[in-house]
Parts: sequence; structure tokens; C-alpha cells
Amino acid sequence: MEAEGEEAKRIKREVLGIGDRRKHHTRKATPMKACAKEPDTRHRLYRFRFYPTEEQAEQLKRTFGACRWVYNEGLALRSGAWERYRVNVGFAETCRALTGWKRAEETAWLKEVSSTVLQQSLRHLDQAYQRFFKGDARYPRRKKKGRSRDTAIYVRTGFTWVEDPERPGTGLIKLAKQSQPLDIRWSRALPAGTVPVRLSVTRDRAGRYFVSTLVEERIAPLPPVFVPGSREPKIVGLDLGLASLVTLDDGTKVDHPRLLKRYAEKLARLQRELHRKVKGSKNRGKVREQIARLYALIGDARRDMLNQLTTRLVRENQVLVVEDLSTATLMRAARGKGRRRKAKLNQAIIDASWGELLRQLKYKCEWYGRTLVVVDRFFPSTRRCSACHVMAPRLDVSVRRWMCTGCGALHDRDVNAAVNLRDEGMRLLAA
Repeated sequence: MEAEGEEAKRIKREVLGIGDRRKHHTRKATPMKACAKEPDTRHRLYRFRFYPTEEQAEQLKRTFGACRWVYNEGLALRSGAWERYRVNVGFAETCRALTGWKRAEETAWLKEVSSTVLQQSLRHLDQAYQRFFKGDARYPRRKKKGRSRDTAIYVRTGFTWVEDPERPGTGLIKLAKQSQPLDIRWSRALPAGTVPVRLSVTRDRAGRYFVSTLVEERIAPLPPVFVPGSREPKIVGLDLGLASLVTLDDGTKVDHPRLLKRYAEKLARLQRELHRKVKGSKNRGKVREQIARLYALIGDARRDMLNQLTTRLVRENQVLVVEDLSTATLMRAARGKGRRRKAKLNQAIIDASWGELLRQLKYKCEWYGRTLVVVDRFFPSTRRCSACHVMAPRLDVSVRRWMCTGCGALHDRDVNAAVNLRDEGMRLLAA
């Protein structure tokens, strides 16, 4: 049974070490103002690489470790309070506990890190609990050094931004607890005159540092696209596959880059070298860094390809029709007979990155005034004849062309599915 009232306050204060809320206790309570973005603006993220100095790298290393420690300690506090005393601890209580941790002698090193960054780590923990209570995610887990992502979130009070008057949209960014601004490679400019809402500093497994700036930007919609010679909006059906990454209803196919297959031999060689190294040795760390750099190269190439592809599709079409794919179901574990073939299929699905492609199409259509129609995943787009709508028997993945038994039409598997998706999208729009 959950502890309530004075008993819960006593347990938090005396047992869990959570201080009472005494700050501004004499002031009259005033409602908080929502920090909403301006009308007709959207939050947009710009990502840049930067090269820290030795001092900055050391300070960021401490920051990443402190964020990870605070997250784990907050998780232990909340889970232990409920399991032992049936006391519910929220975000506010963990922030007050953070104050006590910083005052303690054994954890006084937390003062070397910006308090706003540590509070954001506790906020991420609270958001993880909220997703768990909603049923959208599993119970939060501890973060591990070398396994979890090294990241730190800086809100507006945790950094300073000075725009360069000669190059609007670029400037100097200095983080809290640091004396020098970051050496950022401005690959493109931010919207002129805007101040970043939030910064996210990350270090990937390859040792590269990135800063992601969240800004409020007014994104102008693209001009509408019509069918040549008419005023009807241009509609395209998109079929996602493995033989071709994307197939359009007009027969155009976008080749699958197959990046994992392209670098499979090099990856296998590095993995064998890693297996032969002694655990904890410097040589093992060097090989792990080489593997991380290769995976970073693959990820960068895949993201660049998907960004160019989705931008082109959104610019050239007014309505885009796709199928609602459940990648989690398609990538179920390979067991029993044919498990090796299923494992290869799962690897190909990972390499195709269908989820990222659909995610980019969704937000870009929302940004640029396009319509994205998502057809139900159980719609038989592959088996149905696009000419006479006769259903064919179940087709194996290896069957790329099939003939309709009703009208005798010879169909390309992917093109037929794209045409069916376009027609179903037009029906849904009309309804």
C-alpha cells in the first residue's frame, strides 16, 4: 500500500535524505508560464561537429560521467523508495536529492558540472518513467559507461550564444563551467537573429564530438505540385523493399545501398582482431575505435542518402502514400529451420533503415505542406492485381515477378505494390 501524507514526507526526509521544499516558502505561489514557441514556428535541430581542446574534452568527460551517475542514482532512489517503503518519488524530489548529493563530501565533485545539465538528466529519467507508465516503453535501466550514449543537455541558462555580425547564423557558443568557446565547424548557418533554445553535446563511439542546436524557425511551405496539364495534385505510391529500397508507382526504382554488405569483409576482419586482443588492453581499445569509426562511416552515408532521397520525394510530389510497416514484427528472432536465412533478412532490414525513412518523410511532409497517407499494414498491396484486383496466392520473398490468373497481366512485384498503394491512398483521401 502506498504511503501518503505526513508518513511519506517523514520517510523522504529521514530515510531517503530528500530535503523539504523550503526555497521561496514565504513567497506567494504564482502560476508558471508555459514556455511555448512562437506562432507559425517549428522546432528544428541543426547538428555540427566541433573539436574541443584538451581542457574542454576533460571537462566534457566529467560532465558525461556526472550525468550518467545522477541518472543511475535517481533511478536507484525512485525504485528503492517504492520497493521498500511504497513511497512515490517524482522529479522535484530527485532535484532536491541532487542538492544533498552535491553538499555531501564524497560526491562534492558534482559541483564541477553545471547544475542545469544534471537536472536535465533527472528530467530524462522522469520522462522514461512516464513512457513506462503509459505502456510505450519498458522499465528504465541503468546507464553503463562505454555502452550508453555520452550526452549532455544544456538549456538557455547553461550556455552563452554570441552571433557573428559578419556571418549571420554563426557565432560563438560557450558552455557553462568552460572558459573558451567551442571550435565549431559551421557547415551551414542557423536562421539569422535566432537564439538556440537548447544545446545537446554528444560524443559517439568513434570519439567525435557534436553539438545539436534546437532553434525556433519559420519554415515556408513548398509550392503545390500538380499533374502536368491539370489541377490535380500529384500523388505517388511508395513501396519499401529490399531488392530496391524504394519503388515508385511509375516504375522508378531507387537502389539499395547495402552498406553493411559493402563493408562486411572489413568489419569481419576487425571483429576477428578484436576477439584476439586481451580484454582491457590498449590494443583492444584501438581496434574497438576502428570498428566504431567504420560504423560511424556507414551511419553517416546512410543518413545522407536517406535525407537526399526523402527531400527529393517531398519536393516532387504533393501526396505521398506509404505502407505502415512494423519493423519490430518483421525482425522477430530467427529460430529453427531457416534461421540463417531469417538472420540475413533481419540484417538487410536493418541496413535498409525503413523506420528512419518513414520518420523523415513524416516530418518533412509536415514542414513543407505535403500530405502523407499511411495505408494499413494488412492491406494486400503485393498480392492484389493492380489491373483487375484479383487476389493471388501468398508469394514468397524470392518471387519478384508473377502473373495474374484473372487477367493474365505480368506484374513486377514492387511496382504492382506501389500502384496498389497509390490507388488505396487516393481512395482514403476521397473518403
